[in-house]
Amino acid sequence: MERKNLIVIFLTTLIAVLGVASLAPAFPAISEHFNISITKVTLLITVFTLPGIFLAPIIGVFADHIGRKPILVASLFVFGFSGLACFFIKNWEIILALRFIQGIGAAALGSLNVTLIGDLFSGKKRGEIMGYNASVLSVGTALYPAIGGTLALGGWYYPFLLPGIAIPVAVITVFWLKNPEPRKQTSVKKYLSNTWKNINKKTVWGIFLVNVLLFVIIYGAFLSFFPQLLKERLHATSFQIGLLMSAFSFITALTASQKRRIDSHISAKRQLVLGIIFYICTMLILSFANDWWHLAFPLILFGLGQGMLIPGIQTLLVGFAPLNERAGFMSINSMVLRIGQTFGPLIIGFFYAIGGISIAFLGGALVAVIMLMLTILMVQTN
Repeated sequence: MERKNLIVIFLTTLIAVLGVASLAPAFPAISEHFNISITKVTLLITVFTLPGIFLAPIIGVFADHIGRKPILVASLFVFGFSGLACFFIKNWEIILALRFIQGIGAAALGSLNVTLIGDLFSGKKRGEIMGYNASVLSVGTALYPAIGGTLALGGWYYPFLLPGIAIPVAVITVFWLKNPEPRKQTSVKKYLSNTWKNINKKTVWGIFLVNVLLFVIIYGAFLSFFPQLLKERLHATSFQIGLLMSAFSFITALTASQKRRIDSHISAKRQLVLGIIFYICTMLILSFANDWWHLAFPLILFGLGQGMLIPGIQTLLVGFAPLNERAGFMSINSMVLRIGQTFGPLIIGFFYAIGGISIAFLGGALVAVIMLMLTILMVQTN
């Protein structure tokens, strides 16, 4: 049973990161096909992540009252069918509308996978599984750009075939997922009161703010404008863009898979601080990188930083809420990171509009500096 549960969780994690990572290498091709700016192309990210800001908390309440499994299955079906439909549509406005619907399906995926880990595991085992889950996430973000970049060689619309994977995953979830569902139902007022008590702590607010800025960098600087950097400065093809974007994720996967060992040597807060410092260095180097060999060191640093930050943040947060309020609590985190995902391309796009690709990545470095200050001042761990 544990093996099948883990397969469902890991497949859900792979689907959760599919919606953007597989499309990013095709952004320059989409820009050329529709004759629109790269800033406008990033609306494919914005409309996809926007529903999660409003729906994630509501979905969390339903998952704590109706159950994790029915919400997860429905979300996977919506994600799969609406995402796949984009392949058949060649109208920009309709594609944006379908991406919005796909985002409705995606709103629950990034929180329910972590919620299920919190439900099924505890103690050191929970931290270990969080690390493995982050590794799976990183493998997804590693493979999808390469796959998406390869598919885009046949046409800008081919990466839209990939969301169809969510449909068979939904069917598997129906039969395989056996998880403990919340049994003791409280009134909505009591439920919201308990959830607020779990959230209203200085460290939790600090982690939420850091998570917003983390995804501003990932979705703004890296997923939206790193492909543009490669296109402008190195004249890279979609395949080359996908391959390079994949490289850092393999380092992230390797780092995250070693979370148990890292935990035994470095405290949780120091991991966050070190990961953010790696982010700062990455953004600064990329702002001036203008040759292929300039990219190796920053991609390694970015992979190491992300491999510590994502599982570290998730493990810290999931420990703040009990089973009956955990989905609601983690859905707030999902809402928070969706804010970063939604506004990240707009924020970094603002810096890009001011001074081009160099200023865009200097803006990313500034965001990382703010992350570092928040972590030092607000996050307290045992």
